[in-house]
Amino acid sequence: MSFFEITGRRRLSGRLAVQGAKNSVLPILAACILSPGECVIRNCPDLSDVTATLQILRGLGCKVRREADAVIVDASGVNGGEIPEHLMREMRSSVIFLGAILARLGQAQISYPGGCELGPRPIDLHLDALRRLGAQIWEEDGVLHCRTPGGLRGCRIHLPFPSVGATENTMLAACGSQQTTTIVGAAREPEIEDLQNFLNALGARVTGAGSDVITVQGSTRIGAAEHTVMADRIVAATYLSAVGAAGGELELTGVCPEHLSTVLDVMEEAGCVLHTEKDLICLRSNGRLNGVRPVRTAPYPGFPTDAQAVVMAALASGQGETVFEENIFRSRYRHVSELARMGADIRLTGRTAVVRGAPLRSAHVCSTDLRGGAALVIAALAAEGTSRVGELHHIDRGYDHLELKLSGLDAAIERKHA
Repeated sequence: MSFFEITGRRRLSGRLAVQGAKNSVLPILAACILSPGECVIRNCPDLSDVTATLQILRGLGCKVRREADAVIVDASGVNGGEIPEHLMREMRSSVIFLGAILARLGQAQISYPGGCELGPRPIDLHLDALRRLGAQIWEEDGVLHCRTPGGLRGCRIHLPFPSVGATENTMLAACGSQQTTTIVGAAREPEIEDLQNFLNALGARVTGAGSDVITVQGSTRIGAAEHTVMADRIVAATYLSAVGAAGGELELTGVCPEHLSTVLDVMEEAGCVLHTEKDLICLRSNGRLNGVRPVRTAPYPGFPTDAQAVVMAALASGQGETVFEENIFRSRYRHVSELARMGADIRLTGRTAVVRGAPLRSAHVCSTDLRGGAALVIAALAAEGTSRVGELHHIDRGYDHLELKLSGLDAAIERKHA
């Protein structure tokens, strides 16, 4: 079993290039199935979720190899639409393969996906949209069987909630139709724009990403493409929170400040000094953040639910009171009990968490999920003494060698094995 050993209260400083976005690269890798040729995906982070995705691609008949930060996928030999249960259960986003497989092969067989336990995240929106596109879907013994006997057909689809995954799955499937598909109520996250850019590089005709209406026009000219994955805005928020909590100076490169505007507003209100340029964010902190106005998570462009835990950890080690309201996932406060072991003063009532800043102390804690694990690392960097953060498999799902990046900022952090 591995864990991080972290000695806190050390000032952090340095410059970091932000890794490729997990929430962007996974649907883009799935989209490679649409191509009959070889695609090159650059700025591909080294994550366990990416490893699982590449295993799924190989299982479907793709040839896959990694060269430094690039992944090369040759999907010309795709020969099956079945994804083994053990791979589906490794990550929630594995369901994104469904739309791409149906577009390419016309049939698929998958089990229900796994991932972090953040409360109910039904895939009904995905399935309803695919049915509207002409898919027949039924369940037998926990396995979803899907086929498109009449082919996929374009139509108008209204999503009752701006689900990122459902939006992406619909876009992928619609690329297999010869008609036009309009997605109304689409999610607006930057990662969806990144997927649109890749699909268009393949030869698809997709417009509207970044707005709540996306149009996919039928096209038969799908080919091969190269693409560079956008920077991970949640990883950027994690590093900003870490330096905000521990104190110091940070330069993040390759990241779009606009994608992080709500997080930057909170950090600035908490007392950090910020400077931004086109693809640069600079932050300076004295390590004692102040309470801020209520933080309410919401679909983009609102405050991201994925940044809630890391910002909460930073403010928990400061002073003053902050109210958090979680509006996306019902069980996204699982990290709070572990933060409490470090002295955090957090009171929960339903979807609301009231955080009162207090000095944190070292403790042995365990990651509860991906972002909750990152929050514990931030708390340990701000705490007095030496802490241990266990269950690192959660953190490794979304952070490319987190300990090495933080060590480069002068953090006292080391991965050890019990």
